[in-house]
Amino acid sequence: GFVVGCVFSLFVVGFVVMYSASGVCNVGRGALVLFAALAMARFAEWFPLWFGFQSQIRANILAFIAAMAVMIVVAWLIERLALSKLVNQEGITLLMATLAHAVEKVGDA
Repeated sequence: GFVVGCVFSLFVVGFVVMYSASGVCNVGRGALVLFAALAMARFAEWFPLWFGFQSQIRANILAFIAAMAVMIVVAWLIERLALSKLVNQEGITLLMATLAHAVEKVGDA
């Protein structure tokens, strides 16, 4: 219960910071969190097979690092390819762009 509450509070703090900075409620953040979690789970499954070790702790640590690297690249690409072109647009345009991003990412999962 306590840990789940802490995770939800961190997630909500991210929404508040994003809304305070941009004035838009970014609904695409949940899709990025889902993508990162699925990437880490997949890497944790693949790394012991690829590198031939049995330690789940090592697999999870390496999977976390790999998922973080993937998410940094994905976030950078999203910013460069989509968000940089939406500067000074209306709020509804920004909201629809984040919604489209969320739908597209969940569709990939």
